[in-house]
Amino acid sequence: MTSRIPVYIIPSNSRQAGNGPDEGGCALSKIAVVTDSVACIPPDLVKRYDIHVAPVQIIWDRVTYRDGIDLSPAEFYARLRTARELPTTSSAIQGEFLTIFENLRGKVDGIVAIVLTGALGAAYSSASNAKEMVSDVPTEVIDTSQAMMAQGFIVLEAARVAAAGGTMAEVIKAARDMLPRVHMIWAMDTLEYLRRGGRVSMPQALIAGWLNVKPIVGLVEGKVAPLARARSRPKAQAKLIELMAERVGTEKSVHVTVMHGDVPNEAEKLKKMVTDRFQCTELLTSAITPVIGTHTGPGTLGLAFYRD
Repeated sequence: MTSRIPVYIIPSNSRQAGNGPDEGGCALSKIAVVTDSVACIPPDLVKRYDIHVAPVQIIWDRVTYRDGIDLSPAEFYARLRTARELPTTSSAIQGEFLTIFENLRGKVDGIVAIVLTGALGAAYSSASNAKEMVSDVPTEVIDTSQAMMAQGFIVLEAARVAAAGGTMAEVIKAARDMLPRVHMIWAMDTLEYLRRGGRVSMPQALIAGWLNVKPIVGLVEGKVAPLARARSRPKAQAKLIELMAERVGTEKSVHVTVMHGDVPNEAEKLKKMVTDRFQCTELLTSAITPVIGTHTGPGTLGLAFYRD
């Protein structure tokens, strides 16, 4: 099958877009939609729907960078490939949410913050704490139990309702209705970065490397869970397509984002496999944010998707 609409490709070296409507875009909704940078939403859509993004902080060689602002995916992966020391991520994101909430005070009727799964980071607790500090602005904080563009699709659905003039209740409902619908799966090229980050053992990483195993994982109830293994990148891509078909079928149209860790050519191949198998209402390409790339490394390929 082929995609029924144009494919929108987001350059992997794009920096995080700023807030505010673009020319001919949507005016600021009375309900503001906020998220964190782990959502990996393509910058043009962030701008079009006036989504407010709190950047997660990355600490590298004792220098703090704001994800997507001070450090783009292209810059990050180029440096990561030769780095002796891996960066770490900081949970100090409460201040970023607080700044956004305070800046929105008096400009909107309410705020809906849609954030990374609490199992993988502090975005939910940080946004909740910031909410208490700006108590005069009605604010709802939603834990998506997702990450990357599975989280991003939830944010986009809410932002589209907000941009159309939806009430706070309607925006919240739009987000919550998406929670059980979205999926995220990805295949890592290596376990080396998980090993260096202390998340798998040296023997596990060495065996995977010797066997050329590509681990395929997903999010289950907000936590990373192993799904399958493949013995080469082409087989890993085929397995991703198979797993996607198991989850959403092939009869109805789907929304898909192909995500990659600095391998745009491989992402193009995977995108072609998607359009050959599925009817696509929406098909996006986006780089995996440095915050996630710290653990998954270069070469990772993923799919975020949901069925109409």
